[in-house]
Amino acid sequence: MAEKLSLQRWIRQAQAEHTSLYAIGLRHQTKMMEITAEELLGKMSMALKVMEESIQTGLLGKRSKGGLVGGDALRMQNQFQSQPEQSVTGPIVNRAVTFALAVGEANACMGRIVAAPTAGASGVLPGVLFALAETKGFSREELVAPLLVAGMIGMVIAERASLSGASGGCQAECGSAAAMAAGAIVSLLHGSPEQIGDAAAIALKNMLGLVCDPVAGLVEVPCVKRNAGAAAQALVAAEMALAGIKSVIPVDQVIDAMGEIGRCMHTSLKETAQGGLAVSPAGLEKASQMGRCCSSEYK
Repeated sequence: MAEKLSLQRWIRQAQAEHTSLYAIGLRHQTKMMEITAEELLGKMSMALKVMEESIQTGLLGKRSKGGLVGGDALRMQNQFQSQPEQSVTGPIVNRAVTFALAVGEANACMGRIVAAPTAGASGVLPGVLFALAETKGFSREELVAPLLVAGMIGMVIAERASLSGASGGCQAECGSAAAMAAGAIVSLLHGSPEQIGDAAAIALKNMLGLVCDPVAGLVEVPCVKRNAGAAAQALVAAEMALAGIKSVIPVDQVIDAMGEIGRCMHTSLKETAQGGLAVSPAGLEKASQMGRCCSSEYK
């Protein structure tokens, strides 16, 4: 039986070879996919282009088909542009939250997004990457290597635990996205392979146990705002890791723990809309209203 993928093993390999985690990932991915490095990097660049476009789509402020979300990213942007001194978090977190909301809203409006790692968590990674690009002057080309590192983290989580809300709750979607984004941030800012692992571990630890409870069964509430929260978690985890703060629990073990928590989680809290916020009085009322609207549409 083949060994499970291990982020810690890749980190040790990068340390032994005195190279980056990105270099290890590039070698692994090109071999696995049987393509050249140029072809792989081209795919990464195309994904970044789609991410950037999805941010712009979300900033148009359109309402979703379900009507539960839309316009919040534009509100965030307008508030920051008109009164930047009123920002509580500052430009990087503010822009990351804005962009994460935008992609989540674009997804809810059936816009084109990159499922990184899933459609429901698609705002986190572009949120932090393009926030850093805007505030620190990184080019889209400089985001390619961090995106590949994020993919490595996602691959390990997918094999050792889950990326599915139906299997592991929202910890498997937004939690995984936060871990991927935290590692990508550290990679972008030239942190060490070990710091990338610590950032991913810290971000995921902070989101363990997060349930998946979509109101009316739609990827709108609370999903879109959770993307914003996960983006902030990723930035916090990366900041700690870059300061030299280590995760007491190694990253592979954190991922394994997330998988176990997902298996223990009741099915009502795993994308079924039968628990949590989905069955709150307000959540049930929204679902009822939408049911009545849909019924009238098809009469």
